[in-house]
Amino acid sequence: MASTHMGVVRAPGRVNLIGEHIDYCGLPVFPMAIQRSVRIAFDARADREVQLGNRDPGFAASTFTLTQQIPPARAGDWGNYARAAGQALIQRFPSLRGIDALVESDLPIAAGLSSSSALVVAMALAILHANGVSMAPLELMDLLARGERYVGTAGGGMDQSIILGAQAGCASRIDFHPLRLTPTPVPADWQFIVAWSMVHAEKSGAVGQQYNERPRQADEARRLVAARLGHAEDTSYPALLAAAPVATLLERAGTTLSGVLSKRFRHVVTEGARVRQAEAAMARGDLAAFGLLLDASHQSLRDDYEVSHPELDQLVALAREAGAVGARLTGAGFGGSIVALCLAERAPRVMTALRERFYAPRGAAADVGRYMFAAEPSAGAEVLTPGASPG
Repeated sequence: MASTHMGVVRAPGRVNLIGEHIDYCGLPVFPMAIQRSVRIAFDARADREVQLGNRDPGFAASTFTLTQQIPPARAGDWGNYARAAGQALIQRFPSLRGIDALVESDLPIAAGLSSSSALVVAMALAILHANGVSMAPLELMDLLARGERYVGTAGGGMDQSIILGAQAGCASRIDFHPLRLTPTPVPADWQFIVAWSMVHAEKSGAVGQQYNERPRQADEARRLVAARLGHAEDTSYPALLAAAPVATLLERAGTTLSGVLSKRFRHVVTEGARVRQAEAAMARGDLAAFGLLLDASHQSLRDDYEVSHPELDQLVALAREAGAVGARLTGAGFGGSIVALCLAERAPRVMTALRERFYAPRGAAADVGRYMFAAEPSAGAEVLTPGASPG
């Protein structure tokens, strides 16, 4: 096989710094790619079959064929994320050939760091490269964001966009409709720490129903408030926030919504405002302001959106006690990880405290590097030197 049709793809995980559960509402978010990643070594095939293996023996080999309707494996099967990439691409390029692919990853699974979307992106780039075809990055981001719904989660487009479009050393504000990325350099003396709760956040499993309920609730709340405000044309969340201050929206929501819908609406509009404030705080190097926004985000996700978990709350509290200026859950919640921010010089102290007070009592201190790490703002996905081995 010609070397141009083989190679290694690296697709990073991501940590969303702020802007949680609002990408599917069309509101901007502020993530960064991280140094941990999914890698796929691949070689083109002459037929349309995809043979998928994994270096981790816990993931069984998987095979499927690139046809117009790729049948899914059983619910929760890791191979469905590879199928999602294939299904999305085959609609755009009907004559794609298959690949032999070997996957490896140093991203914790179901930890809220987008290991699943990294696999979708890596698989898509491997198939494209093996077939000698390419797509404009923004087009591919949009295609894969829609394509990942193949696995049954009603997510937005944040994960695919930052995984493909991140710049090294930067976080990026991602706007939707139209899709665009705006990078901001992360100050050199800031350190983001990611810590996994050791509670799996399986969006494709038991948590899936709760996860998919949130977009429906947020949308119903939006429609009711927009009707109250008399918005005849654009009733999207971005339009609502552009038309009225957050305080006004919350006041109107208070007379329109009740119970759960009121809480969901309050989270979406306040979190949307926090994204712009956090971006500005990072741009001016205001560590304390960014930390306060992280804390406010976590409180909102815990109390109004109700997606936190006792282990996440404990990790946030321990990080703050140890010297972090702010911390919050990151990702979909229901388990997964937190992100904490501190001065770089304080990071060892924060990480030591988490190891001793959270991981050691759970018997995980010896292997803590699997669960907690200092996140470095990294570049987006890429095809590495053809013929290189993963790892």
